[in-house]
Amino acid sequence: MISLIWFRLDLRLADNPALQAALKRGAVVPIFIHAPEEEAPWSPGGASLWWLHQSLKLLDASLRELGSQLVIRRGPSLETLSALAKETGATAVFWNRRYEPVVTRRDTKIKAALREMGLKVESFNGALLHEPWTIQNQSGKPFQVFTPFWKHCLTKSDPAEPLPRPRKLIAPERWPKSLALEALELEPKIKWAEGMRAEWQPGEMGAAAQLKKFLAAAFSNYTKDRNRPDLTGTSRLSPHLHFGEISPRQIWHAVRRQATANGLSTWRTSQFLTEVGWREFAHHLLHHFPHTPTEPLRADFKKFPWRKDAEFLDVWQKGKTGYPIVDAGMRELWTTGWMHNRVRMLVASFLVKDLLLSWTAGAAWFWDTLVDADLAQNTLGWQWTAGCGADAAPYFRVFNPIGQGEKFDPRGDYVRRWCPELAKLPDEWLHQPWLAPPEILVRAKVQLARTYPEPIVSHVIAREVALAAFAEIKRKT
Repeated sequence: MISLIWFRLDLRLADNPALQAALKRGAVVPIFIHAPEEEAPWSPGGASLWWLHQSLKLLDASLRELGSQLVIRRGPSLETLSALAKETGATAVFWNRRYEPVVTRRDTKIKAALREMGLKVESFNGALLHEPWTIQNQSGKPFQVFTPFWKHCLTKSDPAEPLPRPRKLIAPERWPKSLALEALELEPKIKWAEGMRAEWQPGEMGAAAQLKKFLAAAFSNYTKDRNRPDLTGTSRLSPHLHFGEISPRQIWHAVRRQATANGLSTWRTSQFLTEVGWREFAHHLLHHFPHTPTEPLRADFKKFPWRKDAEFLDVWQKGKTGYPIVDAGMRELWTTGWMHNRVRMLVASFLVKDLLLSWTAGAAWFWDTLVDADLAQNTLGWQWTAGCGADAAPYFRVFNPIGQGEKFDPRGDYVRRWCPELAKLPDEWLHQPWLAPPEILVRAKVQLARTYPEPIVSHVIAREVALAAFAEIKRKT
């Protein structure tokens, strides 16, 4: 019997339950369908499409090593699956579930339609430790605070051991036609990807190598170093997880093995696995509150008096706000398609609380420029910073970009890398160059408003304005 395995955000061969289900039936036809319009308004952004191209190329190479190949088609997805089933004689279709609201609704319709055609159709959990609908509080409702959510998850049984990578795939007698990957035109047309290409190794093997590197070099100091953008203290696994090049189950058991080998009995409650828990929480919230990518979870925030200032937004996007830690983060994002998580919080706070621009504008920019742009996590992160979501930061928390820079980039290595025009400034003035004495600026070859911008706003004044606006929202609730 022949089965179609529909690859989506599960671009790996190991620990792939849909692939294993297809293998049990006989011959397998691996397929990828490009139908971004079916995901609107959250069709993949530019950086995501670049990563997708690399990952699909590597997946096809891995499949060919096993005597198979990836068949690439354009959507619509239902019509394409139906046509491929007829072309190949397939009697079953398997895929791993996605959890974005628009995709979930589409997949439900596709599953019903294919079954009406007489095909066997099954979907599996290949992306999360726990399906969103399986985690409820004592009242039978979804959690809206992370700590009790994750504590509840930790009472569940450990996830099963990851499924093995197949040693061989049985090919059909005749392969259906496939588009060339280049025909999808996923890579950016502008000169943009050089930095991403230098920074990342997409694909399943890249994910495995990155996990191995993190566990060997940074896991033991993760709690201490994870907030330091000047250090390599985080896992950098987020894009690999988003594209399913590695599963959370694989990460869970790799951490267990590493901890056991080093005699660490508290690995389940480690800060790193807690961060994996935040990813779970994000998908839990998106499933239960599907309106949140565009609307605040807290309805009172719908009337918040956000500014509409295209110049402020443009300056923020280009990393020219005059606040070095903010500018460094935005330039890192544009160059590499990624930004350190602590800096993500800082630049987000600056946008919504110093500039009073809507969190939706920031979320849209991140969506287009992040290689790890994930609808659930992007939504949670921005609503957390704006104070309008679940487990949100209190409205009165306004990150000070100067103090945060001095605390988390104490030697200035991060700012100097991404804002090289400030590289010769002494540490004392690096995070607040506008206060440096004129002779210091001259020696450092810094000309404010010429080689580096003056602050777009005064943080002290902006903070008071923001607090007044947020307090008004709180007063009305």
